[in-house]
Amino acid sequence: MKISFTEATVKKQKPDWEHLKFGELFTDHMFLMDYKTGKGWHDARIVPYGNLTLSPASMVFHYGQEMFEGLKAYRSANGEDVLLFRPEKNIERMNNTNERLCIPHVDPDDVLEAIKTLVNIDRDWVPPVADASLYIRPFIFATDPHLGVRPADEYLFCIILSPVGAYYKEGINPVKILIENDYVRAVKGGIGFAKAGGNYAASLKGQEKAYELGYSQVLWLDGVHRKYVDEVGTMNVFFKIDGEVITPALEGSILPGVTRASAIEMLRSWGYKVTERKISVDEIFEAHKAGKLDEAFGTGTAAVISPIGLFAKDDEKIVVSEGKIGETAQKLYDTLTGIQWGRLPDTFGWTIKV
Repeated sequence: MKISFTEATVKKQKPDWEHLKFGELFTDHMFLMDYKTGKGWHDARIVPYGNLTLSPASMVFHYGQEMFEGLKAYRSANGEDVLLFRPEKNIERMNNTNERLCIPHVDPDDVLEAIKTLVNIDRDWVPPVADASLYIRPFIFATDPHLGVRPADEYLFCIILSPVGAYYKEGINPVKILIENDYVRAVKGGIGFAKAGGNYAASLKGQEKAYELGYSQVLWLDGVHRKYVDEVGTMNVFFKIDGEVITPALEGSILPGVTRASAIEMLRSWGYKVTERKISVDEIFEAHKAGKLDEAFGTGTAAVISPIGLFAKDDEKIVVSEGKIGETAQKLYDTLTGIQWGRLPDTFGWTIKV
């Protein structure tokens, strides 16, 4: 793939690296590539970051044909190298989402080349401080100026970059989670497994309620029985019960997280029993009552590992691990971030140097 490059004539001032927020600042450049039926993907280019011009009739506005991904670039401990963490898994998931939403596949090698080229051009935006990173947001959306429900014939593929600090203001400290009873995020057979904007739009009402009540996130239940755990709003979720680590199985209604897969592989390499199966809220509360709920934590690209210190359901609340981070979550966080930032040897072969 040939990528043309137009350099920004005016460069933005770099931020205070120690006080980065999540998703509010963007780098000097972005990647764009067009698709048209009969022509395929074409005109790959890196241009100055700026606004896009779209017809009000663009199909994405009316029928929601859109997908996105999220991964990070990390400044290595040596201060020179920039590392990506398992980007091939994000690209694989990207094309799985494309398949479900009738968006044309993109060649995985081209996507990786686009990411590496853009990150390399804006590599001085990769934060040089601990626990900060450069968030990478690839996304594709339908651009046909057409009203009428059908898969689009024209798309725009974009990649933008954003230097970020911690996703949660609590940092690695345990978060409080509200178990949602009124709303449903996704059902098996729908698009719950896809990284699509519609999934997040469906979660906003429950998230708004959680914030108003003082909670960080929502724990979503299955859409049929309303009792089995699906996922937390921005994370896959794990429970350590009587020494066994349990996480909901991938059955089409939850996102197959890259950090989730990495945590499972890492835990098993350490000798933990990790089980992927249905788990109900009642089982979790009963385990707590019996003194067997050792830990609960979420996994995701944004927060990496987020320990859960409290669950609330109706008028009942349970405190997990005395409201502190558990040893398993701490070890996962330290090891995963150690590999991501190049502080620990990558014995799994997960990182790619830009």
